[in-house]
Amino acid sequence: MLTLRIKEIAEVRLRYGMWRILTLLRREGWKVNHKRVHRLYKLENLNLRSKRPRRNRAGSHRLDREPATSLHECWSMDFVADQLFDGKKFRTLNIVDNYSRKCMDIYADQGIKGDQVVEVLESIRIKKGIVPKKIRVDNGSEFISKALDKWAYDQHVILDFSRPGKPTDNAYIESFNGSFRDECLNTNWFLSIADAKEKIALWREEYNSFRPHSSLDGLTPDSLVLTS
Repeated sequence: MLTLRIKEIAEVRLRYGMWRILTLLRREGWKVNHKRVHRLYKLENLNLRSKRPRRNRAGSHRLDREPATSLHECWSMDFVADQLFDGKKFRTLNIVDNYSRKCMDIYADQGIKGDQVVEVLESIRIKKGIVPKKIRVDNGSEFISKALDKWAYDQHVILDFSRPGKPTDNAYIESFNGSFRDECLNTNWFLSIADAKEKIALWREEYNSFRPHSSLDGLTPDSLVLTS
């Protein structure tokens, strides 16, 4: 059982070494010492710090990114930065369902921390009764926060961290961010945060219910959701 749990953590926490895995195990209630965890970690060939040939199956297994095959199987989250008309900066937290491409939410504010990420996810859970099985994120400070880690653990959601410098690990949100910037941020003049939230909400509604998606054979995310 311990070996299985170590492998499960290593598969989703791609950049976590033995010591961080040990910390997570102890947080979950495992009464283990570091020598035993290190032995099992080495036996399973999980030490990704050492360079390996690309043909090594143990190393490549941890890098697989299977496409989602159903609604809410996997979401992706990321931040995008922009500014108001007077130069004041703000950020948006973008959340997308990888299967339907539906934008679950875009939260805009001048500063977004880990607690606010949790508030947005919790709002979706309460209002829509939805939590995904997995969320793909990068290694930003907001996504490795204790607040988000606890929320994910309590809701049985896997946080799937991408490798630093590898945007292709989270290709769906990268594609969404490009469309969002091109079609919304670059075409609007934001007078205030309230104004930005209003215009972004209108764009999000159009993105989900009107805009045809080439990746969906011309369908909209909302229409795909209705037929799934």
